[in-house]
Amino acid sequence: MAPNPAQTRRSSGRDLREARRELLHRGSVPAGLLQPQVARSWARSWQAGLQPCGRMPGAPHASGAQLARALDEQRELVAHAQPVMQFLAEQVEGSDSIVLLAGADGLLLQAQGDMHFASRAERVALRPGAVWREQYRGTNAIGTALAEGQAVVVHGAEHYLERNAFLTCAAAPIFSATGSLLGVLDVSGDHRGFHRHTLALVRSAARMIEHRLFDTRHEPGRWGGLRLRLHRQAEGLGTITEAMLALRGDGVVAGANAAALALLGLQWQDIGRLHVDDVLADPLERLLHWCVQSPGLARVVHTRRGEALWLQVEGSRMVQGPRPAPSVPLEQDALAALDTGDAAMHSAIARARKLLGKPIPLLLQGESGAGKEVFARAMHASGPRAAKAFVAVNCAALPETLIEAELFGYERGAFTGALREGSPGRIREAHGGTLFLDEIGDMPLALQARLLRVLQDGQVVPLGGGRPVPVDFALVCATHRDLPGEMAAGRFREDLFYRLNGFALRLPALRERSDRAELVARELRRLVPARTLAVAPDLLQALLAYRWPGNMRQLASTLRTACALLDPLDEEIGWEHLADDLSQALRGAPQAPREDLRSISLAAVDRALADSRGNHSEAARRLGVSRNTLYRKLKLKAA
Repeated sequence: MAPNPAQTRRSSGRDLREARRELLHRGSVPAGLLQPQVARSWARSWQAGLQPCGRMPGAPHASGAQLARALDEQRELVAHAQPVMQFLAEQVEGSDSIVLLAGADGLLLQAQGDMHFASRAERVALRPGAVWREQYRGTNAIGTALAEGQAVVVHGAEHYLERNAFLTCAAAPIFSATGSLLGVLDVSGDHRGFHRHTLALVRSAARMIEHRLFDTRHEPGRWGGLRLRLHRQAEGLGTITEAMLALRGDGVVAGANAAALALLGLQWQDIGRLHVDDVLADPLERLLHWCVQSPGLARVVHTRRGEALWLQVEGSRMVQGPRPAPSVPLEQDALAALDTGDAAMHSAIARARKLLGKPIPLLLQGESGAGKEVFARAMHASGPRAAKAFVAVNCAALPETLIEAELFGYERGAFTGALREGSPGRIREAHGGTLFLDEIGDMPLALQARLLRVLQDGQVVPLGGGRPVPVDFALVCATHRDLPGEMAAGRFREDLFYRLNGFALRLPALRERSDRAELVARELRRLVPARTLAVAPDLLQALLAYRWPGNMRQLASTLRTACALLDPLDEEIGWEHLADDLSQALRGAPQAPREDLRSISLAAVDRALADSRGNHSEAARRLGVSRNTLYRKLKLKAA
């Protein structure tokens, strides 16, 4: 979509001075003095209690550990954004500018560009770790793009805080294939270097990131349905300007990019609701037939509005079977993606699926790093509350002095250091969605009583008084502690335990799972989607035998490090790609009985071949081994 011309015409200096004077004297700005986006942002900033001049109130800044965790939680976004940010930094080189990536919460994750200007930007905390939401920094391109959900330029004195007036900033939001706001891409520089084309450049770069995320998430090797590429010209297919749709096996539109919405006249709320037959005149059966007979071939289709478009249809091996109308599993959701062959995990997923949409609290038990939060997020994404917020609170990570305010929120002036406008708290933020309380066994006793009251009454009272606020959320808790033992020791309330323990599920430790080979292969596909990597056979055997005290978290960290140490032409991960301490632990660890390893390995081969419909190349890719290694395993199986 073309930029709105109003976004490139800036307010004059006289208008800005008049607007600021009116704001300070009357608390509002007359219409016409500011760009509409800027005017709305100034109003929000004023309502948040920020003063345009003078000392700025304290704004949150992540510690090194918190930033590292945020980068890890958003590693897919960061991984796909990095090369685009580097490209963007090259385009604005020499213009006293930096390129910034922020998460959906306004936390700056990464920065690239002119180091001389970066040092100036750091004076106003324009650096990784700082939070640039409007409520803390006033009108700014990152925070305003998050609030407005659209690209924006904030130039010079259009910044609400006078201390930021030396900046000119252009930012564009980044959306997932289902319309969720993932973050913001921004170019900030000296206001004297303003160029009206910067906004278009940033918007294009944000679309590149969305395109890469869509392609990776719905590549035929991972996505069980169809992927459609559409364009008005055949030459546009395969370019960043193409429209992209992801279809579930039943034909429901499960994902789209912004170009598809514009081309087909759709809205984000149509995702998950519309069937492809409501969009295209060519029915699902025909698309499936084309996918089987000639996948990737460009064809002409027609929309329900009668417009002719060029189309390429792609599908996974499951779709490209021998039948003209192959059977595609309908449940290709986040929970199904966790089912990689282990019987205990399969059982947990099947039981959890029956709880979706029902008012039954879930208690996840398992060792640290076993994937409890990942499981909780998958339940949220697969259930009827998926469009609402998933709010995670680690009860063990917050100081006891802060956890009460973090959970229940507070009124303005509730305590020293409180934000001027107060805070709703994480429980109220989860209204309509899912509240995930990790390490619930570490919650202080006094707060356990307050949480119990919220669960009983369905309402929360913020610190400092105020009226009770009704709340409605799905509750998932997790712990690695023995809660009955904690109750016996007087450290956990019995009444709260029975309120939380509507249904308990234990997630198996990594060493207990029979799908470890597939987990290794899946993690490698996620980390390096553009390459097919194998693991050296002796190293793979050691990885499968290791006890993994850190569970899935340790495995992911190990493979991430190994991939970082690969040379550009490396196709196999070997011992030299491991950290010394882990390499020593793997070599010195007591090995599982050879027969156990053999059965685990052969079971993984059977699953991979079944999932690949007998295609040896695809099975080897799923296992993360070479085809020669797969053939050796098949010979071993036949012996």
